[in-house]
Amino acid sequence: MAKRRISKQKMREIAEQRMESLMEMAYREAAEGRRERARRYVDLARRIGMRTRTPVPKTVRQCRRCLSPMVPGMNCRVRIGQGRVAVHCLDCGAVRRTPYIKEKRANDREGSEKGTA
Repeated sequence: MAKRRISKQKMREIAEQRMESLMEMAYREAAEGRRERARRYVDLARRIGMRTRTPVPKTVRQCRRCLSPMVPGMNCRVRIGQGRVAVHCLDCGAVRRTPYIKEKRANDREGSEKGTA
């Protein structure tokens, strides 16, 4: 009997569900201090994503260099300044900078609209 094929859409849905659960487990393990297990879960989620060509969910941030899930206060430091957010990984020392200019402009517009009304 021939093996039944799964459609690409169904395969991606299953992959997204599995990656989501793995990332949640990774976050939980990292918060409890089990960093190696957390890295393993992130690595498994990335491999599933590569195999099915599905992007990794953004619910849990991970370090691009060492693949550890970022838990503020546990293994990463977050600083805001000069129009960007800097996240420092305390495991490997990597720094990730993300601009937040759009949010800042939206807040400035809301403030100016309230002042004129």
